Amino acid sequence: MTARPEQRVRHRRRVTRRRAVIGGAAALGITAAAVVTTTMLSSAGAASSWPTATGKKAVTSTIKVSGSYDGKYQRFYGSGALGGDSQDEDQDPVFQLEDGAVLKNVILGAPAADGIHCLGSCTLQNVWWEDVGEDAATFKGKSASAVYTVYGGGARHADDKVFQFNGAGKLVVTKFQVSDFGKLVRTCGNCKTQYKNRQVIITDVDVTAPGKSIVGINANYGDTAALRKVRIHGDSGKKIKPCTRFQGNDTGAEPKELGTGPDGTNCRYTASDLSYE
Repeated sequence: MTARPEQRVRHRRRVTRRRAVIGGAAALGITAAAVVTTTMLSSAGAASSWPTATGKKAVTSTIKVSGSYDGKYQRFYGSGALGGDSQDEDQDPVFQLEDGAVLKNVILGAPAADGIHCLGSCTLQNVWWEDVGEDAATFKGKSASAVYTVYGGGARHADDKVFQFNGAGKLVVTKFQVSDFGKLVRTCGNCKTQYKNRQVIITDVDVTAPGKSIVGINANYGDTAALRKVRIHGDSGKKIKPCTRFQGNDTGAEPKELGTGPDGTNCRYTASDLSYE
């Protein structure tokens, strides 16, 4: 993908019960299928400790995953062509997931290149980014029915975006933790190909300052973001913007910020959905 003005950010590298869950998620717009997927995964929550690597593996070319890949908590890091400190948008990822693939129990160390690319629906279960490269993960599915599930795990040191939502469909982030970041989730503000009605659902997540924004969406394309049970740490001045609305475009121009805060239409949350700790 061609580099966009919004994305040219310099990175400073630094060394029964089931039914109740589905019913509650329906209010957030989560499909039953997506909920069943997440409830079947590990119960490790957002407040869990960072895992200790069981080993390390240099990655010189993208690991392509179809089906399920268990990293067994090894630390994967870029080497050779993937070992630079570039912020180019066209660099390759460490992992590329085919439609329906599952990646679990992985630690991404530095350098992490462009992290993970999901080409369609995917599940990232207990994936940890020690030092985010360009982006931690980019979601690129073309179908409006695509569901990208991030369950457990965490990310540190992202000067810009953690999750870049370029494709169509729905992104569900649950029991995740993020610290020292720019944006946790951003639906692409100026991609050449834009998609309407992207959905972002963030629930049971821990956010630790410094940070700029939890989620940024394009109101003019009908994007929505629902926030539930978001715990914000170290931000007594409430400088981190929970949800920001933009005027997206497909020309590559810098998107215009339209406003921030709940509006009941695009940014769907109330003050009680956030806690400051």
